[in-house]
Amino acid sequence: MNGGLNIFKLVAEASILVQLVMLVLLVFSFLSWVIIIRKHQQLRTAMDEAEGFEERFWSGADLAQLFREVSNRGATGGGMETVFESGFREFARQRQRKTHDMRVVIEGSERAMRVAGTREIGRLERNLEFLANVGSISPYVGLFGTVIGIMGAFQGLGEMKDVTIAVVAPHISEALIATAMGLFAAIPAVWAYNRFANKVDRVASRYEVFQEEFSSVLQRQIQTDDATA
Repeated sequence: MNGGLNIFKLVAEASILVQLVMLVLLVFSFLSWVIIIRKHQQLRTAMDEAEGFEERFWSGADLAQLFREVSNRGATGGGMETVFESGFREFARQRQRKTHDMRVVIEGSERAMRVAGTREIGRLERNLEFLANVGSISPYVGLFGTVIGIMGAFQGLGEMKDVTIAVVAPHISEALIATAMGLFAAIPAVWAYNRFANKVDRVASRYEVFQEEFSSVLQRQIQTDDATA
């Protein structure tokens, strides 16, 4: 259809500066989708691993044995396992030093777990800032391209004697493509950022609850060890 909307033709006939804006927005959109796909997989893995580890933790398994299993996995582990490993490692270190003050032992373990938890949450939050930036600036980048395109269109039309809607419409359409591409890049980025930020908060809350519960378990462990000593 000759009268149909041919986006590729409009892009090809746009000015160099508008095409550059479109290219920037296209790169923003591509990088955003790469981050969205990877972050979706990363957060789903974090939730599944946390759920699986909690099941093993509360199944009555020996803490020392569980610690050895987690430590042997090394770099392949992560998430809640890392929080547990850091807390129990500090707990064991304090007990080996014959620290009899339960408060010192528990505070050391809690501090180690907080550091590990903060590091894990930071890993989950990585690249979310990029999605937020794309979502906030892409519409303005697209608007900039539209303004430049409209200015160029009117400058060219000013040199024509007979100007009709049929003559003006293609030039305006070329300029508005930049705004559409800005929205195309921004909307998925904003949606993904809000969704992923909410999921990261849920994971962080889950880690914090586990830290409190694990601290209680360690307190009972100290009391049991002292009673049998």
